Amino acid sequence: MAGEVARTLADIARAEILPRFTRLEAAEVRSKTGPHDLVTVVDEAVERAVGSSLARLFPGIPVVGEEAASAHPGLLAGIGSAEFVFVCDPLDGTANFAAGLPLFGTMLALIRRGEPVAAWIHDPIRGDTAIALRGEGAWVEDEEGNRRDLRVAPAVPLGRMAAVISHRMLPAERAALVRPRLGLFGAGWELRCAAQEWRLGASGRVHALFYWRLLPWDHAPGSLIFAEAGGFVRRLDGAPYHAGVHAGGLLAAPDQESWEAVRSALFER
Repeated sequence: MAGEVARTLADIARAEILPRFTRLEAAEVRSKTGPHDLVTVVDEAVERAVGSSLARLFPGIPVVGEEAASAHPGLLAGIGSAEFVFVCDPLDGTANFAAGLPLFGTMLALIRRGEPVAAWIHDPIRGDTAIALRGEGAWVEDEEGNRRDLRVAPAVPLGRMAAVISHRMLPAERAALVRPRLGLFGAGWELRCAAQEWRLGASGRVHALFYWRLLPWDHAPGSLIFAEAGGFVRRLDGAPYHAGVHAGGLLAAPDQESWEAVRSALFER
C-alpha cells in the first residue's frame, strides 16, 4: 500500500507539477488570505488528481485537500473525529514554486480518529518520497523502489542544534518572547515549506522543528515521519499530535530531554 501510494504521487508530480515549474503565467497564480498565501492552477490540479487516485485505491475513505478546505471551511472540523480520512497538501511551498525555487512537495497522511497512521511527503525534484507507517518506521523510497531508512539526528546541546522555528504565525506576545532567542541555536532554517523541513528533520539534518499553526495537511504527515524516524513530537502542552487541534504549537526534537530544552529556551520567562 505505502509503495503504491508513493508511486501514485510520483506519477501525479510528473504529470501536473514538473511541467509547470518555472512556466506559470501570472493569471495562474492568485492570493488567498494575503499576498504571501498563494494558490496556483497546479495546486488545484494536483489535489483533483490525488483525490481521484485515492478514491480508486481506497474506496470509501474521504480525502480532504487544503484547497477544498479553503473553499469549504467546515471540512476541517470533521478531520479530527473521522474514523479514517486522508488529508493532502497538494503543493506545499506554493510561494517557492511560483517563484521558481525548487523547495516544495506533496504531503499526504491517512488519519484515524485524529492520529496519523500513514504518511507520505513526495519531493518532485528529487523524485523520491518519505514514507512512514505507524509502528513500522520511516524511510525514503525512490521511483525504482529502492529504500533507505530515515533517522533523526543524535541529541546535541542547544547551541549545536540546527532548528526550524516557524515564528511568523505566533501571537504577538509569544513572538516577542521567541524571536530574540533564535540565536541560542547553532543554526536556523526556514524554507517556507513544511514538506522539506519535516524531511530535513527526519533525515537528521535538522534537530528541532517548531510550528504554531497546525493545519493537518501541513503537519500530520511530517509529525508521523519524524516520530517513526526516532524523534519526539509533542504539542507545547506535552500532549501528542492530534489532527483535531489546529493551533497552540507543535515541537519536534531528537528525544524528550532535547524537546524540553528547546521548549524551555524558547518559551520560559
